[in-house]
Amino acid sequence: MKTQSKRRPQPLSPDSSPNPFDILTEEIVCKILDHLHNDPFATKAFSLTSKAFYFIESRHRRILKPLRPELLPRIFHRYPFVSHLDLSMCPRVDDNRLNVISSTWKATLQSINLSRSRFFTNAGLSSLFVNCSGLVEVDLCNATQLTDLAASAIAEAKNLERLSLARCKSITDMGIGCIAVGCRKLTSLCLKWCLRVGDLGVELIALKCKQIRSLDLSYLPITEKSLNSVLQLQHLEDLVLEGCHGIDDDGLSTLDQSCKSLKMLNLSNCQNVTHTGLSYLINGTEQLQQIILAYGSSVTSDLVKCLNAYSKLQSIKLDGCTVTWSGIKAMASLNAPVKELSLSKCLGLTDDGLSFLVQSHKDLRKLDITCCRKITYTSIDIITNSCTSLTSLRMESCSLIPKEAFVLIGARCSFLEELDATDNEIDDEGLKSISRCSKLSILKLGICSNISDEGLAKVGSSCSMLKEVDLYRSVAISDEGIAAIGEGCPALEMINIAYNDKIRDNSLISLSKCRLLKALEIRGCLGVSSIGLSAIAVGCKQLTVLDIKKCFNINDNGMLPLAQFSQNLKQINLSYCSVTDVGLVALASISRLQNMTILHLAGLTPNGLAAALLACRALTKVKLHASFRPLLPQSILGYMEAHGCVFHWRDKAFQV
Repeated sequence: MKTQSKRRPQPLSPDSSPNPFDILTEEIVCKILDHLHNDPFATKAFSLTSKAFYFIESRHRRILKPLRPELLPRIFHRYPFVSHLDLSMCPRVDDNRLNVISSTWKATLQSINLSRSRFFTNAGLSSLFVNCSGLVEVDLCNATQLTDLAASAIAEAKNLERLSLARCKSITDMGIGCIAVGCRKLTSLCLKWCLRVGDLGVELIALKCKQIRSLDLSYLPITEKSLNSVLQLQHLEDLVLEGCHGIDDDGLSTLDQSCKSLKMLNLSNCQNVTHTGLSYLINGTEQLQQIILAYGSSVTSDLVKCLNAYSKLQSIKLDGCTVTWSGIKAMASLNAPVKELSLSKCLGLTDDGLSFLVQSHKDLRKLDITCCRKITYTSIDIITNSCTSLTSLRMESCSLIPKEAFVLIGARCSFLEELDATDNEIDDEGLKSISRCSKLSILKLGICSNISDEGLAKVGSSCSMLKEVDLYRSVAISDEGIAAIGEGCPALEMINIAYNDKIRDNSLISLSKCRLLKALEIRGCLGVSSIGLSAIAVGCKQLTVLDIKKCFNINDNGMLPLAQFSQNLKQINLSYCSVTDVGLVALASISRLQNMTILHLAGLTPNGLAAALLACRALTKVKLHASFRPLLPQSILGYMEAHGCVFHWRDKAFQV
């Protein structure tokens, strides 16, 4: 057996001093690169260390996500072995680029994401699928320009296994039929919002693609005619029928097939399906683990009895449904190891019903009672006493739950990883108790006026694994509480402190220690300035989303550090700030910037805006005030739109 070649990096020159990296084999260097793949800056720095490392990194790279289509020519030459290509940040990908891609990586390419790209046609797709015979995954979501000709090109991908055509609204049954005949190896297919695909197209998929495991038919105008064929798929595990209003009880009663392999069924927004139709649809299903009936018919005992036979059922989602007492009792009697129960916005849910239910399902891990406004202390007492292994509890806007109930959550549910207590009566004592949940990673406390720095400081010092914190309009929070989060939560990735008037620059300086911070929302924080924002820019180089709307004290002095240090920034809202042409043009140097909202910048002129737009080469979406539309040269707007940028014009009055 031939041994694998182990290339050793060569010294840069004969006269160079001994390099300790010279002793590393190419295999070891590749192992190092495997650990750097999540940090593009680390990978880039590594490749620039030496010519040898540059060469090895170029041959090692398998996954690419270019920032702009203009970068593709250089990428083609540098990376010869790419297998996964994500072009979701390239809004303009035409046929010529697809031709080059198909010739460059025809032997290696396995997946391509074109979900946010436009301007290509069936000709480009045909070249791609003919040349890249190893393609197994393609994402063409949102390609509204594609027609049946494009579908016939897709049909040339004989080895395709996963295909997403969500919102491809011009493709019809004829195009889907071509795909069904050509792509016999499909295991996953998404046709969500393909409004011109009906029973014929779905039947053809079911008849020809026998390996299908996941099928999303959401919002298609289909009826029971195609479901008979779908249910005959022997490997089908996930079936999504959300919003299929053509499916009703009368039609389902005619079904003469069952799908024994089905594990997940989504019937959300199917108001014409009651327990009668459901019983026919899932009859004979032996492996069912998750069922989603959100925003459908009332939850009655008859509906729940349809689920009695499914001993493997672990997840039940009934969001937005009206629940009855008989339905609650039937759910409590289910002989299944239910781990997840979602009852968000369920009308009719009371303390008696919820308490009775959770006492019968003590192994619950996830519970959602968002906007269940009749729930009180009684329910929380029984939930926390019965379901001590909860990892996720969502209870936004449960307005009758008193502050004392939150003490029980921390005292009894020590495994909690997610808590949404938005718009509740939680206070500092409740926060101190919840700080015992050392595994907590998501904590949402928006519109909680009873919490202060004292409680938040305890969370910061005890919950070091926090990744997401929401303090939107929690008006008693100030710099002291945020300092505790910044000091004690090094893994923090997202924080929302919008509309808190006690927040000052010191809060941002504290958060600048969170090196992994990716999303920061400080809109309406009148006390912050460019000083605090500069600290964020320098310290949080992973920042991708920034909202500084109505931060009047942030000006060009804050934009310059962002332009220099925040090269990962993708989305920013500058509305109502004191930024002028200078600051906006500086931001344009951020190569990843895709989404900008620019409303009511008093210091912005049409010339400055035009210069910034032309310099931002990766922009895909811009929100502007309608008053700028006649002032900008039409040639610039046309150029931007031709390169994939979408303008949203807002005629919004200035808000004091």
